[in-house]
Amino acid sequence: MFQLDLGAAGRYCDGMDRRSFLKLGVSGLAAVGMPQLMQARAQSGTSRNTSVILIWLDGGPGHMDMYDMKPNAPTEYAGIWRPIRTRVPGFDITELYPKQARITNLFSMVRSLHHDTGDHFAGGHRMLTTKNMGVSGVNNMQRFPGIGAFVSREVGPRRRGMPAYVGVPHSSSIGLTPGYFGGHMLGAHYNPFDTGGDPNSPTFNVQNLNLAQGLTLQRIEDRRALNSRFDQMLRSLDGNGTAQAMDRYSREALDFVTGPTAREAFNINREDPRLRDRYGRHSWGQSALLARRLVEAGSTFVTVHLGGWDHHWDLQPSYERLLPIVDSLVYGLFTDLQERGLLDQTLVMLGGEFSRTPRMNDGGNGGAPRSMGTPGRDHWGNSMFWLMGGGGVRGGTVVGSTDRLGQAPHSRPLTPCNIHATIYQVLGIDPRLQIMDPSGRPVNVLDDPTPIRELL
Repeated sequence: MFQLDLGAAGRYCDGMDRRSFLKLGVSGLAAVGMPQLMQARAQSGTSRNTSVILIWLDGGPGHMDMYDMKPNAPTEYAGIWRPIRTRVPGFDITELYPKQARITNLFSMVRSLHHDTGDHFAGGHRMLTTKNMGVSGVNNMQRFPGIGAFVSREVGPRRRGMPAYVGVPHSSSIGLTPGYFGGHMLGAHYNPFDTGGDPNSPTFNVQNLNLAQGLTLQRIEDRRALNSRFDQMLRSLDGNGTAQAMDRYSREALDFVTGPTAREAFNINREDPRLRDRYGRHSWGQSALLARRLVEAGSTFVTVHLGGWDHHWDLQPSYERLLPIVDSLVYGLFTDLQERGLLDQTLVMLGGEFSRTPRMNDGGNGGAPRSMGTPGRDHWGNSMFWLMGGGGVRGGTVVGSTDRLGQAPHSRPLTPCNIHATIYQVLGIDPRLQIMDPSGRPVNVLDDPTPIRELL
C-alpha cells in the first residue's frame, strides 16, 4: 500500500479527504463497493462520448436582467437595461450581452424553470441534486449526491489519465466546498477534483498533482508491479471480476497522477494568446478556457465557479462590471468549441441556485430607501433561467415563458428534474437511474425522469 499526496483539499461530509481517496484507490476499494460500481459502469453500455461544462453563477443570477427581459412591464420590474435582438428572432437578451447575441443559434434558453424557494441552500440543493429533503439555511448539510458525482460514477473519464469530475478553480455551492456538488452517499471518491489557483495567473499550476515527499515514479511502478503479482494470485481465487474491477479503478487513479495527460490538459499557458483574449483575461474567462481544455483531454463533467451574484443592492454597478465578463467567456467558449469540432459532444450550461425578484427593491434592505446602496433584487425561485447548448442539444430555441411581470411560468413550467434528465439523456445515462439509500432501499435519482423534448 502507498499514498499519493494530492495536496490539502479540506475535509468532506463523510470524513475522508482527497488523500484518503487515493489510499483507497490503490489498496482497499472493495470496502467502499468500488468493484461493483466499476462493473456496473462497464455493463451500462454508455456509447455517447459527450462531456458537460457547467458554469455555476453562485448567489443567484437574475433572469429579468439577462435572458428574460420585460421591457413593457412597469419600470420597477423592467429594470435598468433594454433587450437587444439576436441572431435568432424572438430570442432577445440584455444589451450587456452583445457577443452572445451573435451566437444564440448555438445555445437554447429555458425561461420557465422553477423550484419555488428563495433560500440559497434549498435552491442550490434542488438545482444540483434535484432533491428538497428539508435542506435550508438552518439545515444546510448535503442530503443527496450531486449530478456530477452520478456522472462520474456512471460514465467515468472519457479518456484514460484524466479525472472524470473537476471543479475549476473549485467546486463550491453557497460557500460550501464541495457543497452540493459532492458525492455524499456515493462516497468521497466521487467528489470533484478541484484545480485551485487562478487560471489567469502566469504562474498557474495545479498543486494537487504533487507526489508525496520521497515517493518517485519509479517507486510507484515498482509497487504497482508488486500489486499486479498479488492480483494475479487473487484472480485464481476470484471468478466474479472483483479483482479486475479493482485493477481498473486503481489504474485510473495512478494514470491521473503519474501520467502526462492531465498535466498537459492543466497547462493553460500552452494556449494561443489570441484565444485567451477572446475568453477574457480574467479568472472567470480563463477558468472557462481551462474547462474546455479538460473536456477536450477527456474529463466528463467540469464545473466552473463564478461567485458573487447575491445583489440585494447596487445591482447596476455590479452587473455593468460582471455581465460583460460573462458575455466574453460564454461567447469564447461556444465559438471555440464550434471551431474545434467539439460543440456536438460538449454540453455547456449556465445558471445558479435561483433567480432574483422580478420587482426591484429600493436599496434599503429593510431600512430607509438606499441606506444600503442603489436598488437591487432579492431572492426568487418561482421563475428562473437555464442556458443549455451543445452536446446534441438543439440551439436557437426558447423553451417556455413567464408571465408579463416575470413572476412565474406562463407556459411549459419545468423543474430541476427535467434539466437533469436532459443532461443524462445527452450523456447516454438512463434518467430512470436508481441508487440504494443507507437503509438498502432503492431510490429514484430523479423523481421526474422526463427530458426537455424541445431540446433533443
